[in-house]
Amino acid sequence: MASLLWGGDAGAAESERLNGHFSNLIHPRKNLRGIKSTTASNVDGCVNNTEEDDEEDVVDLAANSLLNKLIRQSLVESSHRVEVLQKDPSSPLYSVKTFEELRLKEELLKGIYAMGFNRPSKIQEMALPMMLAHPPQNLIAQSQSGTGKTAAFVLAMLSRVNALELFPQCLCLAPTYELALQTGRVVEWMGKFCVDVQVMYAIRGNRNWCFKRKLIDLTKIRVFVLDEADVMIDTQGFSDQSIRIQRALPSECQMLLFSATFEDSVWQFAERIIPDPNVIKLRKEELTLNNIRQYYVLCGNRKDKYQALCNIYGGITIGQAIIFCQTRRNAKWLTVEMMQDGHQVSLLSGELTVDQRASIIQRFRDGKEKVLITTNVCARGIDVKQVTIVVNFDLPVNQAEEPDYETYLHRIGRTGRFGKKGLAFNMIEVDKLPLLMKIQDHFNSNIKQLDPEDMDEIEKIEY
Repeated sequence: MASLLWGGDAGAAESERLNGHFSNLIHPRKNLRGIKSTTASNVDGCVNNTEEDDEEDVVDLAANSLLNKLIRQSLVESSHRVEVLQKDPSSPLYSVKTFEELRLKEELLKGIYAMGFNRPSKIQEMALPMMLAHPPQNLIAQSQSGTGKTAAFVLAMLSRVNALELFPQCLCLAPTYELALQTGRVVEWMGKFCVDVQVMYAIRGNRNWCFKRKLIDLTKIRVFVLDEADVMIDTQGFSDQSIRIQRALPSECQMLLFSATFEDSVWQFAERIIPDPNVIKLRKEELTLNNIRQYYVLCGNRKDKYQALCNIYGGITIGQAIIFCQTRRNAKWLTVEMMQDGHQVSLLSGELTVDQRASIIQRFRDGKEKVLITTNVCARGIDVKQVTIVVNFDLPVNQAEEPDYETYLHRIGRTGRFGKKGLAFNMIEVDKLPLLMKIQDHFNSNIKQLDPEDMDEIEKIEY
């Protein structure tokens, strides 16, 4: 999907011509591919399990990216350290602490403040001076959702567009319609004081809009943005299309590429498509288990697990809890059991639309439900300060039935956030004990056995 930015009066003939063409390219679907529409509150239907419920939820990168955009409406202060690699190491490295230092057009400064940005985020401090420099500089940047990277490259696009020229001047590619729409909304919000700047959307997979129909003269594009590059590489055909577009752009076009992760495949793609770039990397976050006390409970079956969970729940003062299940079937069963016992519970799994997931997470953040039951769709990226307990109702394993160490780390990392202490409980069958011991050895941590019938011991557990 693409977001296009150009100048000119909305009523001008050029704009009408493009509107007519692009009306056939706008994709109206509400859900990301592979995600069915369902009613979030329909928990009663959970007992009607299907074969699909026995499968693990596959984490959709595009869905996760959009979810993070929806639930991170304000800037997130990243704990990562920023590392900058300049194409010209001898050039002085500039950073800014205020938007005024960027000497922006007045209408853009008003737009930024109207959006609620008071000062640049960590990624913006380093990226904006490079993105707004003259002559334009290319950039490859690693940044997570919520750290202000969309606002940063939108600011670059709005700074370069000339409203007097009636043709598209900035092109932003995103892997899905929904993500392109999110970018377009940021352009509209930030550019609401800019006169005669328009936004349009084009559908992914139909090359006619820039090659056959010649609706866009790529030789006139001034800023080319590739957003969510890691997701795009995961989307069939998008890499080839991006490279084809890049080759048709003028040599003076500014090229900006953003990705939440920088695996080898992303680096190879980025270096192939962005010539002579500056690079901004985030040093890997060191997730630690030092402030999380871990326990395990041996159980015979899922009913035993639930009884142990009830005992723990009754013996410990709990703020909010996240319970992870390996399959939708277990997640639905546990949700029904807890609701029937009068607990405030919400269920988050892969068949929900992204909007529904965002709504559930926001309700959980607001404290309207005390327990969030989820599959791996919520294993990372969801930060709720009030979460004090994480429960692995099922241990995370890979397809080879070996421990999934990374998922375990990100699951129990949902507690112990923001420097606070946390608790993690693992409900395991006896035959899964060797897997837990592997996890313990892998992280060189102590996972203590807990007797769920010993209420005195449970009540002694403190944060």
